[in-house]
Amino acid sequence: MSKTVPVGVSARHIHVTQEHIEVLFGPGYQLTEFKPLSQPGQFAANETVAVIGTKGQFDKVRILGPARKATQLEISRTDSFAIGVKAPVRESGNIEGTPGITIKGPAGEVTVEEGVIVAARHIHFHTSDAEKWNIQDKDLLKVRLGGERGLVLENVVARVSDDFALDMHIDTDEANAAGAKTGDTAEIID
Repeated sequence: MSKTVPVGVSARHIHVTQEHIEVLFGPGYQLTEFKPLSQPGQFAANETVAVIGTKGQFDKVRILGPARKATQLEISRTDSFAIGVKAPVRESGNIEGTPGITIKGPAGEVTVEEGVIVAARHIHFHTSDAEKWNIQDKDLLKVRLGGERGLVLENVVARVSDDFALDMHIDTDEANAAGAKTGDTAEIID
């Protein structure tokens, strides 16, 4: 049985706490939805911020909602070179010991001491999909991206939850290397 999964290319983005949203956009501010994302209840917000590193900055970095318990900037390795932040590859949420960043919004700015990562490539599995394919949470998978510049990605982290929808997330560097785009499919081969 073929184990195919949809691909989502994840451009640089930021998750922000409610406290930081209010510093950046004003007291009591709530994020507004631009469009829903592949994961239930998640959305790209209309709001954007500037992120400032030691060598440069990116303007109009999209906030993903809803508000999170920790502020976290997810960038590609190429992005990390461009702004001068040595971001390690980590699973989302694992920000301990990572570099910080300054974030600027229309109402103010905040500097976080940690929270900048290159997100580890991963596949979100609903529990029923993982069970069907005998995949456990945190398994490391091997996945083939097809096409003219197809390649095999190793160490793709399985993330399993009743709250997830089946979707593979890779960053823009990985997508560009493979010539992949959101909406393509990939095959789990090991």
